[in-house]
Amino acid sequence: MSILIRPLITEKLSRIQDQEGKYTFEVQISATKPEIKKAVETLYPGVKVAKVNTLIMPSKPKGRYTRSGFQGGRTKTYKKAIVSVKEGNIDFFEEI
Repeated sequence: MSILIRPLITEKLSRIQDQEGKYTFEVQISATKPEIKKAVETLYPGVKVAKVNTLIMPSKPKGRYTRSGFQGGRTKTYKKAIVSVKEGNIDFFEEI
């Protein structure tokens, strides 16, 4: 199974990506910083990773009202990795 699950792309993260060269990925909860660095460098050749910061995003309660009443649940807990690149560039939209 791959360590990198998917890239996270929002307006704020796109701005940070363009200005500071930091890319954000959703990764497996058990992944370590050296494993994330190696996975990014193998998946995107020509990219050298300078630094990896990780944080675990806690689950949040979510709910909605339906005809049968309130349906409650929670979002999933996931780990986010912010990868600083010293050389190279990652293009998420190259396959489109």
